Amino acid sequence: MTKRWRDLRTVWRPLLAAEPRRLLLGAVLAALTVLMGMGLLGLSGWFITATALAGLHAATAIVFDVFMPSAGIRLLALGRTASRYGERLLTHDATFAVLAALRVRLFRGWARPDAARQLLARPARLLFRLSADIDALESFYLRLLVPAAAALGAALLAGLVLGAMSPWLGLLLALWLLGAGWGIAFVLARRAGPAAVRRAQGMESLRARTADLVAGQTELVMAGRIEAQREALAVADRHLAAADLALNRLEAGAGMAYALVGALTLAAVLLGVGLLMDEGAIGAPAAALAVLVALGAVEPFAALRRGALEAARGWLAARRLAPHMASGSEPMPAPPAPDEGLALQVRDLTLVHPGSRRPALQHGTFSVAAGERVAVIGPSGAGKSTLLAAVAGELAPADGELRALATCLLTQRTDLFQDSLRDNLRLADPSADDARLWSVVQAAGLADEVRAMPSGLDSMLGEGGLGLSGGQSRRLALARLLLRNVPFWLIDEPTEALDTATAHDVLLRLRAQAAGRTLLIATHLRREAELADRLLVLRAGRIVADLRRGTTAFEAAMSALRPD
Repeated sequence: MTKRWRDLRTVWRPLLAAEPRRLLLGAVLAALTVLMGMGLLGLSGWFITATALAGLHAATAIVFDVFMPSAGIRLLALGRTASRYGERLLTHDATFAVLAALRVRLFRGWARPDAARQLLARPARLLFRLSADIDALESFYLRLLVPAAAALGAALLAGLVLGAMSPWLGLLLALWLLGAGWGIAFVLARRAGPAAVRRAQGMESLRARTADLVAGQTELVMAGRIEAQREALAVADRHLAAADLALNRLEAGAGMAYALVGALTLAAVLLGVGLLMDEGAIGAPAAALAVLVALGAVEPFAALRRGALEAARGWLAARRLAPHMASGSEPMPAPPAPDEGLALQVRDLTLVHPGSRRPALQHGTFSVAAGERVAVIGPSGAGKSTLLAAVAGELAPADGELRALATCLLTQRTDLFQDSLRDNLRLADPSADDARLWSVVQAAGLADEVRAMPSGLDSMLGEGGLGLSGGQSRRLALARLLLRNVPFWLIDEPTEALDTATAHDVLLRLRAQAAGRTLLIATHLRREAELADRLLVLRAGRIVADLRRGTTAFEAAMSALRPD
């Protein structure tokens, strides 16, 4: 339980400070709405009863003041409507603002070393954290804190009203309402915990399996696994349905418990005011007021059911999100600048992927001069891409020193979004105007294809860049690279899976646009290594050779690379 509260504080503490007044005012308005509703119900009952009794005799009917109670009823009715509107507006608006800030903080928490690799490894899980888990946290405020504050106000008001007639009756009623109302919510939250956790896990599994089925249906059909995937999806759906059924049963049981509490409360108050009337302490109008106020005080406690059911889901979300919130909201700082005249300095560098014990790069030491073009070659798994990721700031060094100029990374994976060509390009430079965009599109060899599109730069792409061929996607990625005004380009197998003609054209354009820049290229293809004047040979995470153009060893290493 201590760890749960600590996780919740980690998630909410930095954000509650951003909206303290609106969140507090929203809770106050929620309590005020409940109190006005109880006052309206009780005053209406008192007024109807008093009016009926006054009308029995002409003398009392003449002197009975109907205007003040009527004005009070109208005031309470209008005030309740206004406070209800203000409460909904403030609580929901403030909650949405807090959740938006949570998402920003979570994004920043993910903007850490190796974040991109984690996103690629578990996209469905992290998307669930960003959407469903963040949304689950709203239950603590909207469905637990706010209703609990309103219920507390209702119990106190009921206790005060009956306490004015009989102190012991008012005290017992307040204690009974708080004990029974909050007690049922507490027991419900404890009993609903396992089912709520199973539901959250089942929903995550269902979404992930559905995404796998939709995205990989071609591969699943070819592998003969489509039926197995469907069955896995059906199993996840059955687990989710079972959790929903358990929660529905608990909610129905809690509803019955609150109904029983309401009946017992009504019966006890009727007996109490009956005794007071029998003693002559109160009259019929006051008795009606007491009964209706007590009856209205039970309703706010029943509103806690939803929050109690979702409490465990909120705790689970807080536990999942807390490590990302606590790890720091700012991305890893860029590597320090190297010595003058150098673009990259690496000294005794060791790189280890998170969760792995085996170093991906061990004790690497080398430097790259400004304007130099270096290709890192070696077999798959040698550590080429890992080295580029460390230089780009995506992987923190486990040991050693790394200093580099500002970089931009072009990988073999082209990430395009369901948006316009213009906005896909502007990811690299949001301030770029159309003249600049057409310039880089022309330099990347994509201008003719873009002009042929009906909407030009405003042409919409589908998910993952649907609508462009592989070569066009790579050229668009190259154009995006050209928009980044940095002195150091990191290039990871830029022509992998392209046909020979397209690959050579992309490389020619890359060579032309890289004039004056430093290049660090990870490759196992001869055509890409031809861009370099120096080769770093990696094997099993170690730099085994540093070769320069013009030497026999350089030419031998080039000949050993995979041809087109």
